[in-house]
Amino acid sequence: MAVAPDAGMSTRICVCIANYNGAGLLRDCLDSVFSQQVAAEVEIIVHDDASTDTSLQLLRSEYPSVRLIASDSNVGFCISNNRMAEAATGDYLLLLNNDAALQPGALAALLAEQQRIAAACILTLPQYDWESGVLVDRGCLLDPFYNPVPNLSLDRHDVAYVIGACLWIPRTVWQELGGFPAAFGSIAEDLYLCAAARLRGQAVRCVDASGYRHRQGASFGGNRADGGLRTTYRRRALSERNKTWAMLACTPGWVVWPLLVLHLTLLLAEGAIVSLVQMDARLWQEVYRPIVPSLLVPNAQWKGLRIRLQASRRTTQRRWWRVFILTPRKLTLLWRYGMPTLR
Repeated sequence: MAVAPDAGMSTRICVCIANYNGAGLLRDCLDSVFSQQVAAEVEIIVHDDASTDTSLQLLRSEYPSVRLIASDSNVGFCISNNRMAEAATGDYLLLLNNDAALQPGALAALLAEQQRIAAACILTLPQYDWESGVLVDRGCLLDPFYNPVPNLSLDRHDVAYVIGACLWIPRTVWQELGGFPAAFGSIAEDLYLCAAARLRGQAVRCVDASGYRHRQGASFGGNRADGGLRTTYRRRALSERNKTWAMLACTPGWVVWPLLVLHLTLLLAEGAIVSLVQMDARLWQEVYRPIVPSLLVPNAQWKGLRIRLQASRRTTQRRWWRVFILTPRKLTLLWRYGMPTLR
């Protein structure tokens, strides 16, 4: 069992695992949760997003104590997590990817840090590559255009955001922030949620203990470099669009407007150059061209989010920007790995 709590213990943690065709991943993920020792009750919810493999059979036969939400249709990562959070009964949520596994002491470390802070916050653990065991990040910083920059510093704990592969949040904070925006589908929803918390003056931190292993990109393609950058058209399209939406919704003050103009100028130039160099018209049509129209449609997604977030802002400009770095992340990746390949 995951927990052996003391009698009368009231703290409850809900581990939420979004799954789609993850039959080959779920055992490692679930077993890592069941092996945790923590002074709390633990509930495990799995949302199966209309898998076509044997995920449902596996869950029902081997993990009957797991609370299963079986979707009739594929609704995506954001709605999957929103459904689990709504169904959860715990004080705290831990969003955990089906391609990740907690190291011993992970839940105890997260709970201890939450109790030490004793305030609204979002937490994560150090992320390690599944195969090599190399440290991937301790949360992420951002460049000016909201591209993630892995934090590898042992001295930095406050970060811009933590990825949704292992994201701890009090359930009341999740509810106040509104969860993941359903229109994001997947990608950058974690960036948005953490930015929303930071706008309210809430901490986003990496815990200096334990960790989790992650098969990066196993659940959605991309997200790692093995001899070069590889991703999918869909992932890249969602990434560029959703990061732009998050920039518009979350950046405080008037600086958002010149930043947006610079961002779009560079982004469209990037799209034109990469598409021409790689002779790939699909890249322009599916990834870059749709971004501007998505900002201009009536009731564009970012508008309502910005109004709500900026109305509740409690942080200062100085505090907001201290988890950003000036060097554009894409230039660093281009220098190190060359242009990405898409499939």
